[in-house]
This record gives sequence, structure tokens and C-alpha cells, in this order.
Amino acid sequence: MKKILAFFSLLITFCITANAQIGRDPNTPDHTPMMNKTWEAVDKMAYKVSYSGSKKIYTPFYPAELKALENKIVEMPGYMVPLTSGRTHKNFMISVLPVAQCMFCGSNGIPPMVEVFLKGDAIKFTEEPIKLKGKMVFNKDPLKGNSEITIVDAVIIK
Repeated sequence: MKKILAFFSLLITFCITANAQIGRDPNTPDHTPMMNKTWEAVDKMAYKVSYSGSKKIYTPFYPAELKALENKIVEMPGYMVPLTSGRTHKNFMISVLPVAQCMFCGSNGIPPMVEVFLKGDAIKFTEEPIKLKGKMVFNKDPLKGNSEITIVDAVIIK
């Protein structure tokens, strides 16, 4: 009987330890959910696939819910994703996930991201969430530069 109790005691200890190791990495920061109506609309952007001979051409498709935000002032909470190295940034991506977490992992694919062009001075990179306000502009041909969706003349909201 003592052997059985000792066996089950070790088994439970092993299971708890294994579960702790399999679970979330304690060094990975939690993140605050950033999804709001604007992000939900951005997340609906898709690509229309067409062909020029045997070459595939991907053109951004903006559904009506997203199209309604074009050239409008929007507010977006999110995490900075730098496009270049450095401490301060005037142009960066904003995402619903922090840069410390893998942007290309997970079961639902790449999270939505939007390119930001600040109106004022560059801001210091932070891993904390930020909130900004600016004009949403679509780039019909992202192969000629910039992201499919940009926020221009953006200001940080405190």
C-alpha cells in the first residue's frame, strides 16, 4: 500500500511539474487584448488573387466595413512593432500583440498590423500598449511601398 501511495505521489508531482513546463513561458509577458471595432474591421482585409499569364497578382480587398473607415480619423490601441532598429520611432507598425510574442505563431495566422506615421516627434519604443489617433489610409498597391493600411498624421493619446 505504501508503494502504491508513493507511486501516485510521484506521478502527481511529475504531472504538476510537466504541466508547468508545458504551459505559458513565465518570461513571456501577458498582453492586454487590443481588439476593438477598428481592429475587427482591419482584420477582415483580404486579398483578391488574379493572374497575369502564369504570374499570381495579390491585390488588397477592403470589405465594406473596413472601406467605411477610409480617410476617417480612428483610434487604435496596440503594441509598437519597430520597422528599423533604434530607440525612437516616427514610423512603425502597430499590432494587437506585443513584439515580444511571436507575430507569426498561433492557430489563427498573422495578427492584424497597421503601419503608423506619426505627425509629431518620434517616440521612444515601449513594450507597453499605446493608443493612437490618426487618419486611416489604404494603399492600393503595397508592392510600391508601405503597408496595405496606414495611419497617417498619428498622435499618441494618453
